[in-house]
Amino acid sequence: MKNVEELREAHVGRLMLKYFIPAFIGVFVNALYNIVDRIFIGQGVSAEALSGVSVIFPVMLIMMGFGMLIGIGTGVYVSINLGKKDVERAGQTLGTGFTLMIISSLLIMIITYALKVPILKSFGSTDETFQFANDYLDIVLGGVLFMVVGFSLNNVIRSEGNARIAMVSMILSSVTNLILDPIFIFGFDMGVKGAAYATVISMFILMIWVLYHFLKSKRSVIKLQLKNIRINREISMEILAIGMAPFSMQIAGSFVQGLLNKKLIEFGGDLAVGAIGIINSVLTLVIMAIVALNMASQPIIGFNYGAKSVDRIKQTLKITLIAATIISVLAYGLLETFPGMIIKVFNSDSEMLYQIATRGLRIVILVMPIIGFQVVASNFFQAIGKAGLSLFATLFRQVIALIPLLIILPGFYGIDGIWISFPISDSLSAIVVAFILVREWKRLPIIVAKNDENQKN
Repeated sequence: MKNVEELREAHVGRLMLKYFIPAFIGVFVNALYNIVDRIFIGQGVSAEALSGVSVIFPVMLIMMGFGMLIGIGTGVYVSINLGKKDVERAGQTLGTGFTLMIISSLLIMIITYALKVPILKSFGSTDETFQFANDYLDIVLGGVLFMVVGFSLNNVIRSEGNARIAMVSMILSSVTNLILDPIFIFGFDMGVKGAAYATVISMFILMIWVLYHFLKSKRSVIKLQLKNIRINREISMEILAIGMAPFSMQIAGSFVQGLLNKKLIEFGGDLAVGAIGIINSVLTLVIMAIVALNMASQPIIGFNYGAKSVDRIKQTLKITLIAATIISVLAYGLLETFPGMIIKVFNSDSEMLYQIATRGLRIVILVMPIIGFQVVASNFFQAIGKAGLSLFATLFRQVIALIPLLIILPGFYGIDGIWISFPISDSLSAIVVAFILVREWKRLPIIVAKNDENQKN
């Protein structure tokens, strides 16, 4: 129980650093899944193939959304129960979460196969890009179970204090993908199908690795036991309530991406969809660094929320906010200085794609320095059981503010109106989230005391 004791007593700054480094390495390598696919496809197949795979991005967001719904919800609830020294309840949470992972995976696969053509059309696939998108999706859908179970259980590994093992998990699967991509795409001349097969195989390896941890490894704090692999209604509701915010973020992101693809085709053509695919890949690396901070802070906040330690929760939040802001500022400086060089990593043949993506990236990142604290705030609300606030903070930027802007501004400014929508939405969201964060910071002692009272009752 060394991991549990350090969550309770270790210096918060050192603990954050200990958890952040493996989390960052893990998520950074994990982000390479889609990015590496896009680089190899953009350089080795064509700009149109890159646009076709970019159409799949909203579908991938939905798949990852279910992984986050169950994985983050399970992880947070495991942390809270370990903070209360209730290992049995933590084990029941793991078993219920695993059952939900299997059920949701099968539902995603069946529904998406049944509605595949209208889904691709609604997300911006055209006659020129449909076959690329369809080939990739057909194969990836076969690996939905591997993705959901692998990513979800890896989050629980991190939540029980085994951040280094969670890092190794992501490195293992991502390096597999990195090795297989050029072999299948170039060596076997399989094009986008090769990229999809590489992704599915790497997901399968991830799933096997994390299952071994909870079934056989002596390092696991809790075990995946047969008696707990069932649906516990009360625990299921807790998991879904906690995970609803990141899930809603992913689903909202998926539909926004679909709308975005359609607007880009209308005002910029297929290559504009390829451009947003590149921009999303670049921004993913930045957001993933901040997500790594959240991953590092989540078990500390969740554990100490359960243990009623307000001071340690506040210390953790302060450190996370400062670090997220630093990352956002540094990323803005790098992207603003070298946008063209970054774009050419993905495709160096199409001058039109280069021009569209470079201008789009410069505009989209205009207020990047204020994005970091918003991502941290949403995670903080989630970790202290404020699922509704976390959901609102997340959806405000991606739905309430962004969608109307995407609908209205392109009519006045063309494709630039699409790009401008992002910094305006980020600015409006920053104001709202900052107000809520300050309020909840002041009320934290009351929130923790109320949670303890509810648990006793």
